[in-house]
Amino acid sequence: MADTHGNSHHQTDVAIVGAGPVGLFTVFECGMVRLNCHVVDVLDDAGGQCTALYPEKPIYDIPGFPRVEAAELIVRLKAQAAAFRPIYHLGEQVRGLEPLTGGFWRLTTSKGTVIQARAVIVAAGVGAFGPNRPPLAGIEAYEGRSVFYYVTQRESFRGKRVVIAGGGDTAVDWALSLAEIAARVSVIHRRDRFRAAPESEARLKALAQAGKVDLVVPYQLHGLEGENGQLTSVAVATLDGAVKKIEADALLPFFGLSMALGPIADWGLALERNQIAVEPATMATSLKGIYGVGDIVSYPGKLKLILTGFAEAAIAARSAYAQIHPETPLHFEYSTTQGIPNS
Repeated sequence: MADTHGNSHHQTDVAIVGAGPVGLFTVFECGMVRLNCHVVDVLDDAGGQCTALYPEKPIYDIPGFPRVEAAELIVRLKAQAAAFRPIYHLGEQVRGLEPLTGGFWRLTTSKGTVIQARAVIVAAGVGAFGPNRPPLAGIEAYEGRSVFYYVTQRESFRGKRVVIAGGGDTAVDWALSLAEIAARVSVIHRRDRFRAAPESEARLKALAQAGKVDLVVPYQLHGLEGENGQLTSVAVATLDGAVKKIEADALLPFFGLSMALGPIADWGLALERNQIAVEPATMATSLKGIYGVGDIVSYPGKLKLILTGFAEAAIAARSAYAQIHPETPLHFEYSTTQGIPNS
């Protein structure tokens, strides 16, 4: 996978904003119609939420894969896109987007990279995202060492005393998973009922009854103890203020993500409920030459699934081709007869 270094001014057929699974497949679909791509993503690696939030979680609804871990899906999507030699600008956020004469758009990133593109495809997922941090004094000193908002390597918690805070699917799913390898898993939630899938909640409570997981309810986080970034215990409190301590090597607070469109909100695109409105037949936005795919877009009947985004990528790539090469109609071919075009 290529990264750009040195030259900060580029020209390309298509600029793709977002390198999650749908963004990566958009590279492939653009390549299939002989469009070159530059890809920009604010994260330091491709993969979006699949890489940053749940690389080891299985996905079951990708065609052809009865089960595939998120990280493995990204590896395969990168390999599929690599045939068309995309240029990646990772760790950069698109800050500015403005039209130029001649049908080009100019994108400017947080690192000063300038990309001129004939078309732009926004595949930014949920937009800019980050964890909702619990309001605990001094938590910053532990972040990245013994307080983690994402689990990227399940094995790193083997044999450790893990405290998980939260009541949603992420908290419950990781409690079930880490109970297999951790020395102890304690789940803190402010009520006895969880917001997770009923089947997962039932499994969690069965583990608690078997003594394999500690359910600390109804409690909420109260404080942290440790030194040099390493936790020794987590203090929790009831709503009445009764406090107790739980010995801990790691704390995983799962209170959801803070999501926002970020600079995309200022690009002049028509929005619907904080998402980009598109025409589903073409994936075109309200601005000519800009298209949207994946979870960031909205239209009647939209399904927020990765596989839906894959289909949208195919539509957007062909719409971009028709805009860039209006004089040369695209002859539709199946990949089985077309093969992989020379990029």
